[in-house]
Amino acid sequence: MTGTSTRHGSRKETSLYAFDAAWVVERRSPLAGADEAGRGALAGPLAAAAVVLGEGEISGLDDSKTLSADSRERIFAEVLRQAEAVSVVTFPAWWIDEFGVGRANREALSRALALLRSCAGCTLADGNLALGSEIECLPSADGKSAAVAAASVVAKVLRDGAMRALAGVHATYGFERNRGYGTPEHRLALAQLGPCRVHRLSYAGVGP
Repeated sequence: MTGTSTRHGSRKETSLYAFDAAWVVERRSPLAGADEAGRGALAGPLAAAAVVLGEGEISGLDDSKTLSADSRERIFAEVLRQAEAVSVVTFPAWWIDEFGVGRANREALSRALALLRSCAGCTLADGNLALGSEIECLPSADGKSAAVAAASVVAKVLRDGAMRALAGVHATYGFERNRGYGTPEHRLALAQLGPCRVHRLSYAGVGP
């Protein structure tokens, strides 16, 4: 668990929920938070999730990048159990190649939040993006907002699961370990074998 433990949870965890409580004061509750996973990967989908949290705090909740794999899996299960609503949108590699990762990122976040429009009073997405007048964005929101942190965990866990599944079909790239990112192992396999159908051919160093 990140931070110093208290009877009500860690300092960081409590600050995430305090941020959300302050965020909705001049808006409408509840807050739907959104984040993506896989933007910088060389292979596999980009995934975005949006979450409206329920009452009560999820122990250890934080930005998915700061958590261990075991912690993410535990928190993912808690989010699914406690959240009022969760949505997920993914775009495959071919779509990213055709329309660009920037558009895929914007579309995925916008669509994930749109799916929760009926049960959200306001919205917040991680990043510095233009997603329309109804969606506010904030850089590093995944480390500030509980709802966005929860979305970051959902997006990361589901995308990691997808990459493990793809590893069973494309076994020589080590997707179960590198999750499609440009590790030395992955880049060596690309140099030796070339890309497969789930690689993003528009990325530098990937295309044939």
